[in-house]
Amino acid sequence: MKDKNWLIGIAATLLAASALLYFIHYLVFHDLHHIGVFALHELAFLPVEVLIVTLVIHRLLEEREKKQRLEKMNMVIGTFFSRVGTTLITCFASHDPNIESIRSELVVTDAWDEGNFSAVAARMKAYDYDIDTSTLDLERLRAFLLDSEDFLIRMLENPVLLEHEDFTELLRATFHLTEELSRRGPITECPASDISHLGGDVKRVYGLLIHEWIAYMHYLKRNYPYLFSLAMRTNPFDPESSVMVT
Repeated sequence: MKDKNWLIGIAATLLAASALLYFIHYLVFHDLHHIGVFALHELAFLPVEVLIVTLVIHRLLEEREKKQRLEKMNMVIGTFFSRVGTTLITCFASHDPNIESIRSELVVTDAWDEGNFSAVAARMKAYDYDIDTSTLDLERLRAFLLDSEDFLIRMLENPVLLEHEDFTELLRATFHLTEELSRRGPITECPASDISHLGGDVKRVYGLLIHEWIAYMHYLKRNYPYLFSLAMRTNPFDPESSVMVT
């Protein structure tokens, strides 16, 4: 209601200012004919002005704002992978019994183009993600996620990520896994059925992680070669990767 009253007040003020200026014009020049011609001329140009402002200038400003939001969003995503994501991928991939069937496809190189990224993204959508929970150290995973809990909560609260539904879903899944693990006592006391349930939560995070990691690598390749170079040298799927430049 306050916003509506504010808009009505602004509109009334502008109309009153226009009427006052026209009245002053009449008092000075005593020429209603010129006032009428000028007013009709401005009114006739109004649709063209609206067209230019709404369809051209507004669109350009919108595109610029969208690009700025994308930049900020990917900065946040990059921070996630640096702090949490890459470590989780390394952990989960090392307990994926089928990892060797896809490892070579995930070794991203500088020669990759749009086709390579599209192909591997499609391949990973069809991949049957699996985790051997019998070898996965859930106690250690819990400790790592609990140490990262405050960071994950701040990520969930970040308004920049609201438009990125896929990444938001990854954060939700990661936070859910954290909460599931934090509410349990010693993992060794959990029955097999409960371990299987936790394995399902881990696999959900694993699949979403790889999907977002591929998209993030694609973004870096197109926009930031120096960041892409570091990401290639710390690729969690490349057993020969090294941060050292040789």
